Amino acid sequence: MFVARRLACAVLAAWSLAATATAQFVAPASERLSLEVLVQQVLDAHPEMVVAEDRHAAALERPAQERALPDPMVSTGYSSTGRPWPGAGLGTDPNAGFGVMVSQALPYPGKRDARAEVMRREAAVERVELDAARLSLTARATQAYVRLAAAWQLDAVLRANEDLLSTLVKVSEARYAVGQAAQQDVIRAQTQVSLIALQRARVQRERRTREGELNALRGRAADAPVARPVDLEPRLWTATVDGLVQAASSVSPMVRRDQLMAARTEAALDVARREGRPDFAVSAGYTFMGSMPDMFEARFDVVVPLQKARRRAMVAERERSLDAERHALEATRRTLQGRIQEDWQMGATAAELATLYRDAVLPQARLALESSIASYQTGGVDFLSVLTNFGSVLEYEMSYVEQLADLHLAASRLEEMTATPLR
Repeated sequence: MFVARRLACAVLAAWSLAATATAQFVAPASERLSLEVLVQQVLDAHPEMVVAEDRHAAALERPAQERALPDPMVSTGYSSTGRPWPGAGLGTDPNAGFGVMVSQALPYPGKRDARAEVMRREAAVERVELDAARLSLTARATQAYVRLAAAWQLDAVLRANEDLLSTLVKVSEARYAVGQAAQQDVIRAQTQVSLIALQRARVQRERRTREGELNALRGRAADAPVARPVDLEPRLWTATVDGLVQAASSVSPMVRRDQLMAARTEAALDVARREGRPDFAVSAGYTFMGSMPDMFEARFDVVVPLQKARRRAMVAERERSLDAERHALEATRRTLQGRIQEDWQMGATAAELATLYRDAVLPQARLALESSIASYQTGGVDFLSVLTNFGSVLEYEMSYVEQLADLHLAASRLEEMTATPLR
């Protein structure tokens, strides 16, 4: 009778801990790491953002370079008669003199603007790459954050259930000591304690791994402390697959990049077609003739585009490149459609399962465990039944956290692909 009362009191105390596993080891709210703060820290510290920003800034400087005229050329020289040195025959021979000439190349009208347009569209591509880098870092930080939060919650579940199981072990040992339980009950319980310890070791390894990942993303020392994230909670969204696919087709950096790459190649094709038009050059010169009248010179040159085969090959190359870019755009859209469908289904399923675990499976499993514990006190069931129900509760609690993690990971991937917060 004494053992039964002791069992009831001990199990009730331990069960109250296990039932609040997710709240038992919670750090104060002021010490929690919020996702918004983490993402901002990553964006501020990661060199990938600096690289993308510098590349975009560099690309913005290229249109002006292509639009500018070539540098003028200044030539100086002399002509002499009778002797090779300067001044020979100056003033006496009309072929002798000192001269200077300035020349300026003039591309065919529209060529410089066409080349500048190529660079302008290339700068637009770099702008999209900057947006893609921001989204990629946000997704990587979010996914590491979610996995770290899940590791903390799983560790809390395991620790609370470990305490409950340790209490059950002590009670089974006490019952065994007075001949009310079999030795195998004690051994089974001790084995289960060891298995939970193994699971906790794996979860803690995962937690340290994710802490190191977050420190690397923020540019901090590998062993720098990382505050516990906010616990994962169920989230619902009303977005449909078709709506997400449509959003991705219009604003996804992957789609926009391919669209702009095709536009850049189209502009490059225009440049290639303009290469068949002649370029020009103008020159002006002055020659000092000594005592004879000064001589002035003006010249207009035309670069005749006779190499038709080279220019036809250039145009054909750009046309094939444009065709390839357009097909790459279509391939990207189809890939995104498949990935969005997969992640949407994964997230929707995880949300449904998490709700089912929280509202139905876990309450029922906990009631079954409580009932088996009460029956064990009176000898109605053996200890194996208690352990079986205990294992079910532990499995369902861990599965609940894992489904929450899958839900948030799927949402993060969808937000990266669509560049739109998931609602």
